[in-house]
Amino acid sequence: MDTLNLPAFGHKIKQVEGKPYIFDELRRKYVRLSPEEWVRQHIVHLLMSHYAYPKALIRTEGGLTLNLTQKRTDVVVFDREGKPFLLVECKAPHVPLTQAVFDQIARYNHVHRAPYLIVTNGLTHYCCCVDHDTAAITFLDDFPVFDRAE
Repeated sequence: MDTLNLPAFGHKIKQVEGKPYIFDELRRKYVRLSPEEWVRQHIVHLLMSHYAYPKALIRTEGGLTLNLTQKRTDVVVFDREGKPFLLVECKAPHVPLTQAVFDQIARYNHVHRAPYLIVTNGLTHYCCCVDHDTAAITFLDDFPVFDRAE
């Protein structure tokens, strides 16, 4: 897998019928290792280890309905009241972070209404704060620490 612009973590990889699988600590099972999954696992571990997000409040591959279509969010972090706090859209390292990617997370956030959004391909990361009352978007220099959700 590609070297990412994210801290390394102690991951477990195994082969199943010649295909790589990585252990997902949140789902407590091995999942197929794709370039996007590699980024997702790194970002989840970063949020837990460096930004103090509790494992119990992070959900990966969560479903949502958007315009009568089932979609999947890469990562949703909830606050202590169970409301979406942070939404993360992960792309493979070779996928550029274009306007279409930002449009995608904005559509998903129309349902979730999280105050923070992250878009990453493992090499480049963008984080923004969304004011749902004014529709103002402010790009941040860093990811929010979990203490802000309390």
